[in-house]
Amino acid sequence: MAQRYRRSSGDAAAEDTPPASAPDGQAPPPAPVLWVDAGNGAAGDMLLAALLDAGADLDGVRAGLSTLPVEPIELELEPVRRHGLRASALTVRVADAPAQRHLADLEAIVGGAPLPEPVRDFALATFRRLADAEGRVHGIDPEQVHFHEVGALDAIADVVGCALALHQLHLLDAPVRVVSPIALGSGTVRAAHGVIPVPGPAVLELLTGAGAPIRAHQAEFELCTPTGAALLATLATSWGAVPDCVPRAVGVGAGRADPAGHANVLRVLVGQPRTAPVDWLEGTLYQLETTVDDLDPRIWPDLLDQLRGAGAADAWCAPVLMRKGRPGQVLTVLAEADRVDLLCRMIFEQTTTLGVRVGQVRRRSLRRDQIEVPVGGGVVHVKRGFLGDRLVTSQPEYDDLLAQARRAGVPVASLLAELDRALGDG
Repeated sequence: MAQRYRRSSGDAAAEDTPPASAPDGQAPPPAPVLWVDAGNGAAGDMLLAALLDAGADLDGVRAGLSTLPVEPIELELEPVRRHGLRASALTVRVADAPAQRHLADLEAIVGGAPLPEPVRDFALATFRRLADAEGRVHGIDPEQVHFHEVGALDAIADVVGCALALHQLHLLDAPVRVVSPIALGSGTVRAAHGVIPVPGPAVLELLTGAGAPIRAHQAEFELCTPTGAALLATLATSWGAVPDCVPRAVGVGAGRADPAGHANVLRVLVGQPRTAPVDWLEGTLYQLETTVDDLDPRIWPDLLDQLRGAGAADAWCAPVLMRKGRPGQVLTVLAEADRVDLLCRMIFEQTTTLGVRVGQVRRRSLRRDQIEVPVGGGVVHVKRGFLGDRLVTSQPEYDDLLAQARRAGVPVASLLAELDRALGDG
């Protein structure tokens, strides 16, 4: 999986996260590059400590967490040594919280806070991954999952805190976020459901769904927690060795223990691309395809909307002529690896097909940003695409245009003409 496409709860068609906008038709500056070294495991507090150690602002993270409609959350960062190496350790202090929370509770907590949209989207996506994984492990609907460890206030602090720190470092928009193979450990750990083997079922489910590589490790205890696995799975655009870049900052986050056999740390490296930006971004998606000839045609529009809403990067139908001259439809869905199983289930449940063809496709896409253009007394969002450093396309959000036309009582065509003039003047 070489490119992650942004999903948000309010965006039916998932797209690349746009980089920061630039004035005067200039291409946005190159986004930073992130590498996460999880060769000794990962936990939410370790990742947040590493991001703070790399330059994220602790007071800014504290301020963001203070907007959550929950009991007070306190963060303390201190220098420590792990296996002789310097690191930063994070302590999260919280009040007693409810024993159980459901996904809807977490979505209400995060969604009800005045957080930046990328922060909110990343945190919600992380909790959704956890719910999906726990649901598959226990054989229940994700909405019915009781969050024990990951529903506690300290885990909410880890997930939202990491999202805030990543946003501060401009890494939520970065197209290159690489995570190394993840060490899992061995032995057993006591959890809400009793003693379970290491790696835990939820950790394996999360990393399997994300296509993450794992590695052996000599430690005989848990190295990767469910929260850590969910954060890395949401964060990674690809997996492997450090990417080509010019290093700008290194952060080292410490785990609680200091075993004799290894440095219990997670490292992050933030850098800048070593070469000039390429003309386009490249990514790998999965393509799901099936041919159907006996489905009520009224079902198709709603099904396509549901597939996009469930995380498909795109979904469409094309008419074909099948055996014996029967008319049919070819359903095609593009998705990330972690959405493939869910989307296949939806296709099987809501169509009459008996099989879905699954393969990988490469996608090239323009680097892009989004600007606001005053039109008709309101504002219309316009997406701009750049081929290298050259602006080649500008497309308004039609829903914005339609809503503004209705508010102003004017035809959409007149607003389009006004928008063309505004873009031409810019």
